[in-house]
Amino acid sequence: MRNDEIRTAVAELQELYATQDLLKAQITEREQAIKEEMESRETEELNLGNVIIRFTNILSNRFDTTAFKKLHKDLYNEFIKQVASRRFSIA
Repeated sequence: MRNDEIRTAVAELQELYATQDLLKAQITEREQAIKEEMESRETEELNLGNVIIRFTNILSNRFDTTAFKKLHKDLYNEFIKQVASRRFSIA
């Protein structure tokens, strides 16, 4: 791939990123409107015939790594694992 082809690909990619951000904002806006309506109806499930929308509370247990590290630093260090990865960015 030549530099001018890469520049074109980057320009297209940046345009797609901008479109993605706009779409994410629109999705969030519409989701929020539906959630607010469900809350005003005091319902966790809405059956519209062809789709069922659920907005429910979920409880989960998460491991508090920060607190564990403070209390048991040596043990924490025994179990950490370094992982290599690659990052793609455009500046």
